[in-house]
Amino acid sequence: MSYENKIMQLKKMLGDKKEKQELKPQFQKPVKPTYILEWEKSGLTTIENDFGVVLKRQVEYPLNFKHGHYELGGFFDAIEKWESSNVNHPFSLSYDEDILFFDTETTGLKGVGTHIFLIGSIEISNDKFILNQFVLADPENEAAFLFESKFWQRAQTIVTYNGKSFDWPQLETRWTLHQRHLPKLKEHRQIDLLHSSKRIWKNNLEKMKLSSVEEEKLGFKRIGDIPGFLAPIIYADAIKSGNAETLMKVLVHNEWDLLSLITLYIHSTNILLENKIEEAATTITNVGKWYKDLKQKDESELFLRSVTNNFNEEDSGLANYYLGFELKKNAQYKDAVISFEKSIPYIDIKKKIKAYEQLSMICEHQFKSFNKALDYTIQGIHLIEKTNAYSNEQKIKLLQSWEKRYQRIENKGNIIISSNGK
Repeated sequence: MSYENKIMQLKKMLGDKKEKQELKPQFQKPVKPTYILEWEKSGLTTIENDFGVVLKRQVEYPLNFKHGHYELGGFFDAIEKWESSNVNHPFSLSYDEDILFFDTETTGLKGVGTHIFLIGSIEISNDKFILNQFVLADPENEAAFLFESKFWQRAQTIVTYNGKSFDWPQLETRWTLHQRHLPKLKEHRQIDLLHSSKRIWKNNLEKMKLSSVEEEKLGFKRIGDIPGFLAPIIYADAIKSGNAETLMKVLVHNEWDLLSLITLYIHSTNILLENKIEEAATTITNVGKWYKDLKQKDESELFLRSVTNNFNEEDSGLANYYLGFELKKNAQYKDAVISFEKSIPYIDIKKKIKAYEQLSMICEHQFKSFNKALDYTIQGIHLIEKTNAYSNEQKIKLLQSWEKRYQRIENKGNIIISSNGK
């Protein structure tokens, strides 16, 4: 065979391969479940698409609809506060974003055999909020169910509660199983209100379940709610019996979850931007620490000082500790020393050791007060020797580091003494 013929044959083979890759396998549309008419009597609407059937429930809420302490329209006030602030924060939203509140109910917690059977979302209009809930007719109609969620149409900002760790990965898993037929899933920005709640209410709220946050912070108490762990059993029974009456209570549970996402965002925004003293000292301190981690110095110092100025020394212990670092960065060394010293009686052992380290460093490098630096170093060494907060290996490394510090400071002091003697 000539060289030219071999090239032509190779091109043909490559062309055939490309055509095979572009051909998607034909989708076999599943049979419609026999109980669909019964489910419709419970208040659901049937939608048919190219992949099968899905059940839907839709509810519209006016802006003055009140859920707990807040009207839903307060969400627009929250966005306005972020737009008007100079704060750069991952929690912030803008009017330019296409925002969707999102929550799911599943048949289990993990594994390929776990299905999402309810996708709930609330989208925002100029004069109302619109709840859309899609219910999986049965596992055979999963592609129709996922397709109808519209997460393939456009990129959005999705607000969830534990969605980054659970709801969205579950959706991605189910989507991947149907990737031969479904459009590609878009990438979305995500704001997880569980993560922000942990940052704001650490050491303030014992439980971070959404229902606990609702009662403690949002003024909403669930009456007649279906416990989340019963939802998979109720869904399975609805498929088996064809009766969706109890399943509708699961939809109400999901509806409350979504409405609380809106009011939780409003409430959290007020805390992050308004610095209200009605909040506990730990909450305001947590916000100041969050801004510190984000390198927002002005906001961090504002929140931390509001604690030290308005609460007693015990409640201000942690705020003084974090404030000490900010003051040191701003070269306010005398004030930093005061803050660190005030914090020591009220912070945990690891932070005490770090506070003594900072005090020793300031006295050594900024004040050239070597005797004082040695005192702080000795106190730090004593704490390391007594504590069980570190492993033996960690303690050995820490003590070696602190003993080097001690020797260095002592040598500096001896040099000054020798110089004065001459």
